[in-house]
Amino acid sequence: MTAPQQLVQKLWNYCNVLRDDGLSYGDYVEQLTFLLFLKMAEEQAQLHKKPSSMPKGYDWPSLLAKDGDELEAHYRHVLDTLGKKPGMLGLIFRKAQNKIQDPAKLRRLIVDLIDKEQWSSLSADVKGDAYEGLLQKNAEDVKGGAGQYFTPRVLIAAMVEVVAPQPGETICDPACGTGGFLLAAHDYLAKHHKLDRAQKKQLKAGTFYGIELVDSVTRLCAMNLLLHGIGGESEEDLPVTTKDALAGKHGEYEVVLANPPFGKKSSVTIVNEAGESSKESLVINRDDFWASTSNKQLNFLQHIFTILKQHGRAAVVLPDNVLFEGGAGETIRRELLKQADVHTLLRLPTGIFYAQGVKANVLFFDRKPAQEKPWTQKLWIYDLRTNQHFTLKENTLKRSDLDDFVKCYRPKNRHERKETERFKAFGYDELTKRDKVNLDIFWLKDDALEESANLPAPEVIAQEIAEDLEAALEQFSTIAEDLK
Repeated sequence: MTAPQQLVQKLWNYCNVLRDDGLSYGDYVEQLTFLLFLKMAEEQAQLHKKPSSMPKGYDWPSLLAKDGDELEAHYRHVLDTLGKKPGMLGLIFRKAQNKIQDPAKLRRLIVDLIDKEQWSSLSADVKGDAYEGLLQKNAEDVKGGAGQYFTPRVLIAAMVEVVAPQPGETICDPACGTGGFLLAAHDYLAKHHKLDRAQKKQLKAGTFYGIELVDSVTRLCAMNLLLHGIGGESEEDLPVTTKDALAGKHGEYEVVLANPPFGKKSSVTIVNEAGESSKESLVINRDDFWASTSNKQLNFLQHIFTILKQHGRAAVVLPDNVLFEGGAGETIRRELLKQADVHTLLRLPTGIFYAQGVKANVLFFDRKPAQEKPWTQKLWIYDLRTNQHFTLKENTLKRSDLDDFVKCYRPKNRHERKETERFKAFGYDELTKRDKVNLDIFWLKDDALEESANLPAPEVIAQEIAEDLEAALEQFSTIAEDLK
């Protein structure tokens, strides 16, 4: 076992003890985040022989000094106090609550598990990979629903590789979840470039920007980045902020990498005079958008275009409906093909996301200066879906499954692309003549649809039926919510 795996196993074994008290994986990872942060702040202070960045009496030693009910009450007080502080402290501890009700178990977690390790002396790789391992396990706990924040890491790695971020570029994820895209971009820059001191400093603060809607996820992201050496104590160094990205522009960036949330509609809860609440679809009207719609992914696509600098590059995971939906969808696709160079579409296989039955794609485009002539000349489509069968457990998507796509993409010289069986080019005129500018294009024969073909293995069929049913149920519950 590697060091990060051992650490994950150790931390994870203890989670099973706490599950008896009704603590979910997500709750556990969150409590670990608070305690790790306090312990590391104490270690840093001792290492550099300087006062702790924690207020006195609300630090790691103050937790070690207490036991029983007194410890539980003090821990609650610590979380509450730190949540009101500015900078990284406020970001990590905002609205924090103690979910470990049994003081003996809390004491054991503090003394036996976290205090025994010297976290600061572990390399950023070990710490970061261990934390990332916990987030992965949390995502696998489908009942907890955290999978919605988790894009397969091998897909992220391939997306980053072809977008090829350069030192000095600013990189944003406006729906950053636990920070997977930002970390992959960080790893890519560190591995592919010999960085000088100034560039290394810029990697720590001033390169990565994440926006996240949910407080508890922002804190997981901030901790994930911090453990990988990104971000600092001051207000300016915060790599991630909690807000609604779609509410307006939040800067301009050279690179945008994102997997916006899969929910179809943006909605707002309305409470009437009788105190009854109902959900209403929220149509987003922005002067810098091409069309007004309540479809969340179409809005994210427009938003991402607005936050790109000229010649900036984007890679975005989007569900199929973005490729064919009429009305606002058609307007947005038409404008995007005109005003950006929409050069590549990767059709993803099913069975790779924790949200079951999702049919998704990655769209790659570059923002360009205004001109009369449309910027998109050819859209190259790579079909990784037809006749490909992946599942989350037995047959997971591996990085090698994306090798052919990366090779065909030709990150260094895109103009030298060649068509293959799975990789085809479609001209601008051909695309805009299609009904509703529909980009939902396939050309390979699907073996499962061939009368004479052998059917896939029974377990593949069973898995696909299960995924389709789950996707249908999810859609029905969304409709039921809307009808309420």
